[in-house]
Amino acid sequence: MNLEKKTKLIHLTHCSSMTWKAIYALLKHDSSLKNLYQYSSFDFENLFSFSREQATRLKKDLQTIPIQDILDNYEAEQIQCITFWDNEYPELLRHIYDPPWVLYVKGDTSLLKSKQVVSVVGTRQPTQYGYAALRTVINPLVENNWLIVSGLAEGIDTAAHKLAIESQGKTIAVLGSGMYHIYPSKNKELAKIIAKQHLLLSEYPPTFRPKKWYFPMRNRIISGLSLGTIVVQAKERSGSFITADQALQQGREVFAIPGSIFEETSCGTNKLIQLGAKLVLTAKDVCEELYVNKSK
Repeated sequence: MNLEKKTKLIHLTHCSSMTWKAIYALLKHDSSLKNLYQYSSFDFENLFSFSREQATRLKKDLQTIPIQDILDNYEAEQIQCITFWDNEYPELLRHIYDPPWVLYVKGDTSLLKSKQVVSVVGTRQPTQYGYAALRTVINPLVENNWLIVSGLAEGIDTAAHKLAIESQGKTIAVLGSGMYHIYPSKNKELAKIIAKQHLLLSEYPPTFRPKKWYFPMRNRIISGLSLGTIVVQAKERSGSFITADQALQQGREVFAIPGSIFEETSCGTNKLIQLGAKLVLTAKDVCEELYVNKSK
């Protein structure tokens, strides 16, 4: 890929006024981004229907953000920027409706080419049953070389990453922030281990702090990297439920571990099963479904 185009695209993702759709509009009009630095704020307003405030802020950011210095810092810290057009970009993710334009990654990038990938999401307050059910399903998957993707959140996400590491497997943590601002902060040590031996990944530049709306956006990447998503304990209105919904929209499999009808943390998973998610009792249930779909 053209280095100049790549640098410009990375620059755009550092601009605070840029959304996925705004970058899409720019690329649709000028696919090589050849004229990006020549546009005036008036051009951004009129050619791309940006608001005056958005256009003014974008022009200022393009003039003042020292993108080459930033990229040099990333290189020194072994943070890689993988754009949508790069060969290293994960194929499954490339085919979702709104794939991230740039992935900021640290660690073993070869994991992005893994063929056996399953994501795991669930409540931040699991019960003992939730932890035991997770272990029962995840450990055999890891032993059969399935890579585990999750979101580094408290509870089920953290447990899934740790189980993969303890079982000598591989894991990818997808962040809802830039990697200089690990959230929750109690997972900083876990993030260091993952960045060293596995892979940390975010669509947000490293300096970006976590924001409430980043996490639902992050969920589409968790499901988008995977052949299927396993939901372990979730309330009916939760981030895990959103991830499952994203997976369905992306044409991926959704698996749910059932729970007691008396537990709030089982309402979401039981509802997903009612809606057509595959009920999971063992790792075999996951493998059989995904192997069948891979062979179609």
